[in-house]
Amino acid sequence: MPTSLNKILNEIEYPDCDGLPMAESDAARDYLIYGTESLKLHFQHRSDVYVSGNLFVYYERDNPKAVVAPDVFVVFGVEDKQRLSYKVWEENYTLPSFILEITSKSTRSEDQGTKKGLYAYLGVQEYFQYDPTSDYLSPSLQGLRLLDGNYFPIPPRENEPSLILFSEVLGLELRRLQDGSFRFYNPETGERLGSLREIETSRQVEREKSEKMAERLRQLGVNPDDL
Repeated sequence: MPTSLNKILNEIEYPDCDGLPMAESDAARDYLIYGTESLKLHFQHRSDVYVSGNLFVYYERDNPKAVVAPDVFVVFGVEDKQRLSYKVWEENYTLPSFILEITSKSTRSEDQGTKKGLYAYLGVQEYFQYDPTSDYLSPSLQGLRLLDGNYFPIPPRENEPSLILFSEVLGLELRRLQDGSFRFYNPETGERLGSLREIETSRQVEREKSEKMAERLRQLGVNPDDL
């Protein structure tokens, strides 16, 4: 058999999906979208930061079973481009430095057991979990930082109405707000990171305010374009 044909027949396949429908609660899906979108926007000016979520990460060459799909993850030192899956051997063996899992009843044992051990083994520097319903994690936002191959809890900031954990990897705060919701914050500016939908909604509100103000000025006989 020709060498080229033999190579094709023996080529290992790395699927981009498992063929199963993705079943997520509304809250889990919303936070997965928020996590990936807000971090993509935050790092949009850096071409060496890759942000993705719910994407297959293959961590052993020639072993398609060595795969995991974090809800949200960030990789530093690789090109920011579209990928069907993330194969570490094609990325100079660069693995995610930050992972966030949105925990639910069906994922709790895996998030706190199998994935926790795997992420520590792979050298993921920070691993966070958030439970949107507060039914399966207490507190509902938790963070771990890798030290000498083991994970240790990231202590929250004290004397705060919200639960605030600082990510050294991202340089951002992860906050569980008083209403139980979760958001990223920039500690340097105090600003909350928004998703694409949140940012567009905010812009629409500002446009409507500007239009109402302009109409009010016209009613008073003032041309807003002259101001």
